[in-house]
Amino acid sequence: MVVIRYQWLQEYQKLEEEIEILKWKIRKSEVELERWCDPRDLGKVKITHESNASHLEENIKRDKAFLGEKELAMESLMIMIDRFKGLDNQLLRMKYIDGMTLKDISIELNYSYSYIMTRHSILVKAIKINEGLL
Repeated sequence: MVVIRYQWLQEYQKLEEEIEILKWKIRKSEVELERWCDPRDLGKVKITHESNASHLEENIKRDKAFLGEKELAMESLMIMIDRFKGLDNQLLRMKYIDGMTLKDISIELNYSYSYIMTRHSILVKAIKINEGLL
């Protein structure tokens, strides 16, 4: 796994993971809610106000709101990445979001490996200089 040194890239990976976990929780809760609403399944079981099942709809609504917030944060990060144009944008996406090696990127984009290493080095310096602003 690539060790990420830049805060915005670490934040991207963290958001990506949190979004996937929230989507999983929502799907799981919606399936459970369907079972509780089905009179041939759990719908025939009486639940109390204190039970987790009685709060499923609220939990789904809350988790969907959290998911929306996380997706907006992810979108903001992608806008920041998109400040870089052309090859620089592709290189950043492929290296830090897709997890590709510089060698693989050079092959994929049909540039020499040394050129991709040089561009990457320039980008790293630019990001380090501007990291406090991002």
